[in-house]
Amino acid sequence: MARYDILIKGGMVLDGKRGVIRRADVGIGGNKIKFVGEAGNASGLMEIDASGKYVAPGFIDLTSHSDTHWRLFLDPNQESLLRQGVTTILGGNCGASLAPLVSGGDIQGIERWVDISQININWQGMNEFLKELGAQKLGVNFGTLVGHGTLRKGVLGLESRVPNQVEIDQMRLLLSRSLKAGAFGMSTSLGAAYGEMASDDEIAALLQIVAENSALAKHHLKDEGINILPSLSQLIGFTRKAGVSCHISHLKAVGRRAWEHADEVVSLLSEAKNEGLAVSADVFPYTSTGSNLFMLLPTWALAGGQKEILDLIRTPEKRKLLAASLIDMTLHYERIIIASVGGGEADVVGKNVSQLADNAGKRPEDIMLDLLDINDLRVGIFNEVINPDNMAQFLSWEYSAVASDGVGYGRGDGFERDLPHPRSFGTFPRVFEEFVKEKKLLSWEDAIYKMSGLPASILGLKNRGALEKEYMADVVVFDPERVRDVATYSNPFLFAEGIEWVFVNGRPVIENAVFNQNNLNGQIIKKG
Repeated sequence: MARYDILIKGGMVLDGKRGVIRRADVGIGGNKIKFVGEAGNASGLMEIDASGKYVAPGFIDLTSHSDTHWRLFLDPNQESLLRQGVTTILGGNCGASLAPLVSGGDIQGIERWVDISQININWQGMNEFLKELGAQKLGVNFGTLVGHGTLRKGVLGLESRVPNQVEIDQMRLLLSRSLKAGAFGMSTSLGAAYGEMASDDEIAALLQIVAENSALAKHHLKDEGINILPSLSQLIGFTRKAGVSCHISHLKAVGRRAWEHADEVVSLLSEAKNEGLAVSADVFPYTSTGSNLFMLLPTWALAGGQKEILDLIRTPEKRKLLAASLIDMTLHYERIIIASVGGGEADVVGKNVSQLADNAGKRPEDIMLDLLDINDLRVGIFNEVINPDNMAQFLSWEYSAVASDGVGYGRGDGFERDLPHPRSFGTFPRVFEEFVKEKKLLSWEDAIYKMSGLPASILGLKNRGALEKEYMADVVVFDPERVRDVATYSNPFLFAEGIEWVFVNGRPVIENAVFNQNNLNGQIIKKG
């Protein structure tokens, strides 16, 4: 008679590969799945009655910022993600990663999220970084990309300019070493200060290294607004020329002038797929973005780094030009909520820019520039700029995965200067609640596939993302009737409900909806 370490009995199994939901038992031995089917007389050292519950592979979050927000070191348990069913996260997104670092100054890109004077960096290369992080007890599995912006800072310092051939070759070498150390690919953010000056030759040369290593090219669109179509076309052109796998992070159309292009966005992606290109995307299920206030400044103001932007704000003549440009942009200030501040008065958190302007008797443009000045650009915002119909359309595209674009937090992390986006607490249950149960846009099988099998395929993981024999035992048991997101913009520190058991590499980290910090069992995962 078979005996397993853990036997999950009588649940309805969703295999992660869009197989039809079926009643089955799941046996776990050590860190692997040993059996999926009718267990008969088999037993387990721990037996879980999953009657009336759904059993699925652990969810894989392709767009996480737990690394660059430093939460993997401050909150290695990553409880807000585990309580959603997330067992694996991918970092190094949107052009920023924690390795490779040529010098200590290369870490400056994360200063908007953490006081870098208070952190200790004792690595340079990707190998050293992954070894250091692996020494932590992690709640989730972690893999990373190489940030294009990080490569640029390593070679060019804080200069925002086109590199010469020698400098491009230096970036290529850093990228190649990082990929060989186990990074899953390279991420870009060509609209960011350190990415905007990248030449086509530079990107093509780096993508050649990505292709040679059969790795992933993951992109934050240069413009998610009115220029979303040319931005997407540019990336598809890079993909076609380099022959790489291309993934679009947090696909969305931002602002009313971009909403009308949603059909064309899906058409472009589908045409690329039909052409044989490896193209995919991920989507988060919220109508408000979480970003930095300074990113709303006109494009011409973002060409330099932090010092150059602050100089513009603090020089009276240039500040007038900034304010005039903001007026011309007709921003909806009532929809821009201050989520975090880096040093100024914390009582602005939770209020929108219009409220702050009315209270101070100032123009909203001046309030916005004041906030950026006082906080050295470290101002996070929620900005309601996404059309829910567009979001549903992107989410239903066959090759779009579910991802949070969020950060993992621990219990009791509510601090006065920072309101996390609720997606950090509720992304995956929210998809079940809104798009499976309420709108019936997705079947349970499709939703689970977009959270497990599809992201595993995009990353090239051969032993995660499905409930199959000899796969790693990342498993979620949840109540389909109770699963829901309860986090809000004003009170995001609320854990999702309905997730009852979460196993990471065979250990139960969530047991009967109770977090077990003693069972943290996340691993560093590497490509190949």
